[in-house]
Amino acid sequence: MKRNIYLFGLTLVTIISSCSSKKEEKIITNDSVILVQVASPSSNNSKELNFSGQIEASQTVNISTRMMGFITAMNVKVGDHVNKGQLLVTISNDDIKAKKAQTEAMIAEAEAAYNNAKKDLDRFNNLYKQQSASAKELDNINLQFNSSKSRLEAAKQMRNEVNAMMNYSQLTAPFSGIVSQKMMDAGSMASPGMPILTIEQAGVLQVSASVPENSIQQIQLGSNATIQIQSADKTFQSTVSQINPSSQFTGGQFIVKIKIPETVQKGLYAGMYANISIPLKNAQVKNTNEDAVLVPLSVIENKNQLTGLYTISSSNHALLRWVRLGKTYGDNVEVLSGLEKNENFIIHAEGKLFNGASVKTK
Repeated sequence: MKRNIYLFGLTLVTIISSCSSKKEEKIITNDSVILVQVASPSSNNSKELNFSGQIEASQTVNISTRMMGFITAMNVKVGDHVNKGQLLVTISNDDIKAKKAQTEAMIAEAEAAYNNAKKDLDRFNNLYKQQSASAKELDNINLQFNSSKSRLEAAKQMRNEVNAMMNYSQLTAPFSGIVSQKMMDAGSMASPGMPILTIEQAGVLQVSASVPENSIQQIQLGSNATIQIQSADKTFQSTVSQINPSSQFTGGQFIVKIKIPETVQKGLYAGMYANISIPLKNAQVKNTNEDAVLVPLSVIENKNQLTGLYTISSSNHALLRWVRLGKTYGDNVEVLSGLEKNENFIIHAEGKLFNGASVKTK
């Protein structure tokens, strides 16, 4: 009896396992085929130049000193608003104070010698007129007077030099703005020429962009530009305000500056990235690369500094094709190599794509 029960149970488990295996196999088979949508590359019919840039303050200055000494007071921190002439940093200046006291003493001594020489000169001029002093004696007195006058002037110029050095121990803001960087704290040793703070002018922002040499001649001062800042969800119109005529120190790229209107500056900060579009005139459109192969930016895969997109093989499998990209045109990017004009690529998949996955076009 027990044996019959055991055989019955074994048979039941086998039947259930067989049904489950078939059901699971069927699910795997159905899920292994991914439905995809394909498209062909488009050509460049764009009548505008597109490139990226970055927001920056129109005026930025590094605050430094010409003297060496310990920072005794740091009166600001990053993000603080400062006014023109506001005291920012104080540097120890005991040695400068000592030199100032020395120059004051030298000036007092030189003034006394000068006044005494002037009296002697006046007296000898009267004696000379009365023929009670010789011309030689008058020349000697003139020489002493001019010498004392020169020493007094030298002492005063030395005081001006000391006062100038004193100014570098009390660093003030050259204009109203915002403290964007602080390189040192109180107690640090300040050295000549080493930046201590960075101040950006408040309320005056612009976009700085690098333009390649094959496009720079299509941009002119005053050209209209559309600026899109995705991080702030803002799009606005502006004009080109500056074009750097040299690319010698910018890696072959020409720097272009574009104004940001005051009405849209709220919520924008230096360092934000921007997309720039400059419309071309009819005569300039002919100079653009109309044969460029363009694909949507959304289909590009980035892996280990490589860029690629998915295509479909003759056996209906997804293939990750590595490509080399060029310029960006709005939401599209130029493919320089790796994809032909008539080749299809996958733009949408109803599942996770991977290299070798079975796919089926809609």
